[in-house]
Amino acid sequence: MEATDFGITRCGDRVFHWGEKAYIMGVINTSVDSFSGDGLDDMGLIVEKAKRFEADGADIIDIGGESTRPETHSYYLPLEEEVKRTVPVIQKLKKEVKVPLSIDTYKEEVARRAVAVGVDMINDIWGLRQEEGIASLAAQERIPLVLMANHRGRELKGGMEEVIQDLSSCIKTAAALGVPRENIILDPGIGFGKTAQQNMLILQRLGEIKALGRPILVGPSRKSFITSVLPLPPAERIEGTAAAVAISIFNGANIIRVHDVKAISRVAKISDAIIRA
Repeated sequence: MEATDFGITRCGDRVFHWGEKAYIMGVINTSVDSFSGDGLDDMGLIVEKAKRFEADGADIIDIGGESTRPETHSYYLPLEEEVKRTVPVIQKLKKEVKVPLSIDTYKEEVARRAVAVGVDMINDIWGLRQEEGIASLAAQERIPLVLMANHRGRELKGGMEEVIQDLSSCIKTAAALGVPRENIILDPGIGFGKTAQQNMLILQRLGEIKALGRPILVGPSRKSFITSVLPLPPAERIEGTAAAVAISIFNGANIIRVHDVKAISRVAKISDAIIRA
């Protein structure tokens, strides 16, 4: 499938040229109860992992302190605890790695404190449905903002059409609060309030989101929809993730958010080489 030119987005001292390649976002969870089983609370291990991600091909590193484990439905983390888990990590990693850093949060104050210590992107898994002030902050700081179509707590009835409608609404809200269009990135929310079949259909029809005119971030990494075909624990879902990633890139994904950077960055390179030959 041909690449679509969404222009460029500046992130820290990097420039993402959309359509040239699929960028890799490495995930660092500082919540030990992370669904993916890779949460860390030791600064030394976090730094080691970030450096390994950078060496393995990550273009950006996403730091999150609150677990989004769906089966517990207890994923609200008090603000100060989330700050404690993320802000010192960002401060440290700014000195240790050169790739841009993203904060995975939907809380304005967490994002504000992360920005104050140098974070380069905000990744809001609730697409401004929790705290719209995140958009005002992103506008003020002129940093990229990822907005997700999250369907937890509400049934997804309209399939891909409803996802696109939600993302369109996210764009309008962000724009109304001053976020430049070039700084908006869209995430269809794989694994967030969707059935396994719905997740697969979204990946199959991912290219339809391109009509909204903004780059697409996809996070299929280790997600439970893979178990509908391969009933495996999170750490063993790398092949399923790789298949989902290759198809996502073919269908227009611009950023792939993953836990296994080394392997998936290789998958992305081959996918890019075939698609953009």
